[in-house]
Amino acid sequence: MSATSSTTSAPTENAAPENDFLAADAGLRPPGPTPSQSRFQVDLVAEAAGANEDKSPSSDASTTVPSSDKVAPLEALSADPGVGGEEAKGRFRVVNFADPSAAVSAASPEAPPAESLQNGDTVMSETSLHSSTGGQHHYHYDTHTNTYYLRTFGHNTIDAVPNIDFYRQTSAPLGEKLIRPTLSELHDELDKEPFEDGFANGDELTPAEEAAAKEAAESKGVVKFGWIKGVLVRCMLNIWGVMLFIRMSWIVGQAGIALSCLIVAMATVVTTITGLSTSAIATNGFVRGGGAYYLISRSLGPEFGGSIGLIFAFANAVAVAMYVVGFAETVVELLGSGVVMTDEINDIRIIGTITVILLLGISVAGMEWEAKAQIFLLVVLVTAIFNYFIGTFIPVQAKESEGFFGYHGSIMWENMGPDFRGETFFSVFSIFFPAATGILAGANISGDLADPQLAIPRGTLLAILITGLVYLGVAVSTGSCIVRDASGNVNDTVSMKHLCQKMSSESNRLICLQSFVQVMSMVSGFGPVITAGIFSATLSSALASLVSAPKVFQALCKDNIYPGLDMFAKGYGKNNEPLRGYILTFVIALAFILIAELNIIAPIISNFFLASYALINFSVFHASLANSPGWRPSFKYYNMWVSLAGAVLCCGVMFVINWWAALLTNAIVLGLFIYVSYKKPDVNWGSSTQALTYHQALTHTLHLSGVEDHIKNFRPQCLVMTGYPNSRPALLDLVNSFTKNVGLMICGHIRTGYRRPNFKDLTTDQARYQRWLLKNETKAFYTPVFAEDMRQGTQYLLQAAGLGRLKPNTLVLGFKNDWRDGDMMNVETYISMIHDSFDFQFGAVILRLKEGLDVSHIQGQDDLLSSQEKSSGMKDVIVSIDTSKDSDADSSKLSSKATKKRSPTLPLNGSDQRLLEASQQFQKKQGKGTVDVWWLFDDGGLTLLIPYLLTNKKRWKDCKIRVFIGGKINRIDHDRRAMATLLSKFRIDFSDINVLGDINTKPKKEHVSAFEEMIEPYRLKEDDMEQDAAEALKDNEPWRITDNELELYRAKTNRQIRLNELLKEHSSTANLIVMSLPLARKGAVSSALYMAWLEALSRDLPPILLVRGNHQSVLTFYS
Repeated sequence: MSATSSTTSAPTENAAPENDFLAADAGLRPPGPTPSQSRFQVDLVAEAAGANEDKSPSSDASTTVPSSDKVAPLEALSADPGVGGEEAKGRFRVVNFADPSAAVSAASPEAPPAESLQNGDTVMSETSLHSSTGGQHHYHYDTHTNTYYLRTFGHNTIDAVPNIDFYRQTSAPLGEKLIRPTLSELHDELDKEPFEDGFANGDELTPAEEAAAKEAAESKGVVKFGWIKGVLVRCMLNIWGVMLFIRMSWIVGQAGIALSCLIVAMATVVTTITGLSTSAIATNGFVRGGGAYYLISRSLGPEFGGSIGLIFAFANAVAVAMYVVGFAETVVELLGSGVVMTDEINDIRIIGTITVILLLGISVAGMEWEAKAQIFLLVVLVTAIFNYFIGTFIPVQAKESEGFFGYHGSIMWENMGPDFRGETFFSVFSIFFPAATGILAGANISGDLADPQLAIPRGTLLAILITGLVYLGVAVSTGSCIVRDASGNVNDTVSMKHLCQKMSSESNRLICLQSFVQVMSMVSGFGPVITAGIFSATLSSALASLVSAPKVFQALCKDNIYPGLDMFAKGYGKNNEPLRGYILTFVIALAFILIAELNIIAPIISNFFLASYALINFSVFHASLANSPGWRPSFKYYNMWVSLAGAVLCCGVMFVINWWAALLTNAIVLGLFIYVSYKKPDVNWGSSTQALTYHQALTHTLHLSGVEDHIKNFRPQCLVMTGYPNSRPALLDLVNSFTKNVGLMICGHIRTGYRRPNFKDLTTDQARYQRWLLKNETKAFYTPVFAEDMRQGTQYLLQAAGLGRLKPNTLVLGFKNDWRDGDMMNVETYISMIHDSFDFQFGAVILRLKEGLDVSHIQGQDDLLSSQEKSSGMKDVIVSIDTSKDSDADSSKLSSKATKKRSPTLPLNGSDQRLLEASQQFQKKQGKGTVDVWWLFDDGGLTLLIPYLLTNKKRWKDCKIRVFIGGKINRIDHDRRAMATLLSKFRIDFSDINVLGDINTKPKKEHVSAFEEMIEPYRLKEDDMEQDAAEALKDNEPWRITDNELELYRAKTNRQIRLNELLKEHSSTANLIVMSLPLARKGAVSSALYMAWLEALSRDLPPILLVRGNHQSVLTFYS
């Protein structure tokens, strides 16, 4: 290998920005592959060209195609120089993605022409396989013939080295999403069909994410902001509200310098902790648009995110009205009483309406114009603040009558302590705290930030620091140069040493710091600049809220958390502006402006913001507590316990500001949380709620494993041999009825008859049917296995199903109705499964319906699953199921054909109609009736426990338990009293106890004859043949019934026939019969005879459940 070939063009450190790269090669790149197409495309090299290249001594280097850092860094190399032209026939050349160096490469005569650039990143040979998927093209990887090799670390391989593009979720401007070679492509045998392409590492996108990806891919020249313009400016403008100019001096007058600084510090602590938490979440992965909603929903899940997102967007919309009304009130006050259009309230409404229309125009014009307006407003605001501080150093004689004397130690000392007049510390704090909010103004436009992970932490925390220092500076300077009380009379301005005494004794005084809200305007160097600052503060806050609300609401609607709001998800223009959201926000703001009285709504809005802060803090604590490997924020300056303290502080401040508003906020959040939880939106964001649930489940499972089982805590944990969960609905529904919220239920499915088991399909089916169970609110786990036969698969499940103490203890089977129709070796396998369950110390339960259990052969059953999957947004289609009718030995054959929505099904025949109705009988509420318990043999109490659990459920609560036991005729009353005493000690309600004294009576002759006729084909009849022949036949057909065996168990056979007669006599109208399962000694009773006993016992009856526990007590009367 030449030196040139081993040193292909590497990614340069000073590569062009990714946006530029995509824009540059957009014309050369064909559209990305669709799921039905190959992810790899190749360019066929003509035979002559291949021969000419092979003649070149430097062909190994000349055919190298430069590799971009935007694709898998694989090297496409030609064949070795020694390879002849004949061997190059039909080969493929790999052509990589276009990259910035492509233009240079194209100039070289060795490089491929520009028009040949393809989306290829590997080599393959293509064959058309006419499979059941409909003749699609599939690709076989051939590393031995007819391909040029890919080279990684100098070796021929299609294995890819780590690359950022493999981990992307969208084709956003940050770069293309590529799909690494799948494990199947690297690992499968060469003659095996590779699996269908899919998303790797669970990166399948939700519809909302796909839409975002499409919009991102289409947008060119999008305006993105840095951390200063995008976050710092917005946060500072939002935090510096009108409170700075109008209320700060009043707060100092009430609380004094020391407590005012404490108030500012407390508010800053809350906002700083929230800022740290916001920074931690924002740096734990790529942040899209949506601000607080996005951060909370992706961390805590859609329930919290959806509830907070809605009220946060609404709070921002109403905040627009609050700020605009504040602006309008200031304008009306400045105009004075001489300039009135109608009256004061209507003037506020008119000015507010005009103002909000102008703000809407700026917002709709685009984020760029809005950002320019914010910069202008910030300049005005900063000028006003400097103007105030400059004014404090310029004492003016005329201002002394109004209380301003310049900096003086005695004034500072006098104002150091509080002087509350009708207020308390917390009431003053509640008035100031809204001035500290607004720290999420930058995060709310996260989708418009060039680098949210850098911008949000840096801009937010710096804004909190700067604004906090300015608030402290204003508090100290105001208290140091202005007295609390002034008369406004020039003659009252006496010498400084008598000032405080004079002001306190003056009866006719103005209250300066206490109520004169224009103190800062009076103190400043030039008063109108302060007025401009007030205008700037109100308008900038209104503008920020007017932009934040639609952005947050758009992100909420894109995720489709609330059905019906998706119309507001649509964006317009290159910046994906939510114009519909702007209109909605404008309408809400205008409605509250027209009210013009916002004193009641203001505390609710503040509480809405605080609820968002509390949840952001709680998100960090929750994510840290869950200890998920995915929680890896690059911002390290946070602590889970500090974040928890921040969440508690936010909740405390909510009640300090206004207790009834806090209660109302919590009620609204709780209501929305319950609604979203009930709707169960089809999203999966890998939230910390999922991580903590896993962590707790793992911890509790391990803890449970260290505790010995106790009889009081016994619960039936069932391994139910359902096959596909939707193929035996009656079996699934009945077991679910007594295990739901009580015990474990595992749906076992044994797939047999596969020469080459496809484990990928097994995994896919497991996920699909688990979703089906959840969709049907069946609390169970689906566990399929591949096995040689049914018995082996059952043994696998009996041994391995479950985890720790969460392991099955009861095997549940459907009765094998067709046992006489098929191969008797299937019966041998079926009975062996029952024997195996007892060998593993499991209980055994068999359900029989006279109509049968298996409905998978009825057309449309699999469509039911398909339709439910489609309704939940699933992309895959359920496979068709073809099983033999009523066969419990589930040898379901998986059809390789994907089913599509069928045409209307044909009318069912009578038997299928009855079967379908019977399969749904346990889904309906059972009316008044009975559950008859034939507790003939003591198995530890499972036969009694199951009906008790069943009748505790809502569907079965109207059914009464009747108990039937065996006894002697001369002891019937005694046996009944003994059983009643036992049941009362077990605290199990019953309606009646029947003692059967005639169990051992001989059955009717016709029934005995019918039984003998039934077993006739399965008898060995060893007396009629040679001993060797009989033994050979028994070895080959172990299920056959010997004459000796039949005679030995004659009494037991008669008992089963007699019990069937008694069942028909006493329980023919029961909703369900629960009966002790007869046992057969392993090795002594043939499977045909045992099966015949079960048939004779349970035929022509209502639904019957044959139960046998493992003879360990499951009931106790001890406390």
